[in-house]
Amino acid sequence: MIFILSKILLFLIKPIVWIFVLLIFAIASKNPKKRRRYLICILIIFFFFSNGFIVGKIINSYEADYPRADKFDIGIVLGGFSGLNKRNNEIAFNWAGDRLFQAIALYKKGQIKQILLSSGSANLINQQVKEADLAIQYLKLIGIPDSAILIENQSRNTIENARYSLALIAKSNPKAKILVITSAWHIPRAKLIFDKQTKHKIDYYPTNFSGNAEFQFSDFIIPNASALGVWEMLFKEWIGLIVDRLRA
Repeated sequence: MIFILSKILLFLIKPIVWIFVLLIFAIASKNPKKRRRYLICILIIFFFFSNGFIVGKIINSYEADYPRADKFDIGIVLGGFSGLNKRNNEIAFNWAGDRLFQAIALYKKGQIKQILLSSGSANLINQQVKEADLAIQYLKLIGIPDSAILIENQSRNTIENARYSLALIAKSNPKAKILVITSAWHIPRAKLIFDKQTKHKIDYYPTNFSGNAEFQFSDFIIPNASALGVWEMLFKEWIGLIVDRLRA
């Protein structure tokens, strides 16, 4: 039930949904003053949440930085970076694909000895396709040996990522030095969850940064559709962070 409710909440936190609802109210309202207020609210919400500079500054302050250079026994790659390409039944990487690519680079450089793929299915309807199963096929395709791959394909969210991955490591290599590899904006929440479930020190490696290293003039004045998506992602993380802190 909690899993289903979380999916509903993800729909309601979208700024574009707020704009759409207000637009319906504006169209349905027979009162000219109310209609004007709705339209003004729509404009304010649209220009604020589509401003690249505003969201860029906020996410820059939120995203984690790189850890000190070191070597680790296991790099845990958190899921959400891919799906199934139904045209060829192979893996299709999305905007978070950098999570896996950076893990591969760290392995090639000798900074991690094993890659642990942690991801089941977050789909409400199709639970058969497991992201980790797709990713392991890709790793084998590019020459990563079986001995360097661990798999956890039951988790549906970050809490389960931590629970199942740490349980697997506790059985196979309880003294392992662990590096969690995930998106830079996801690390604050991942750190809270993982650190709560183990006494061992864990380091975190940020990937696919969403913030801007520098801003263009257009970021200040021209609406950016991608900014709406970044806000949606931030709201999701902040709500999750609050819930996880209350659970602690």
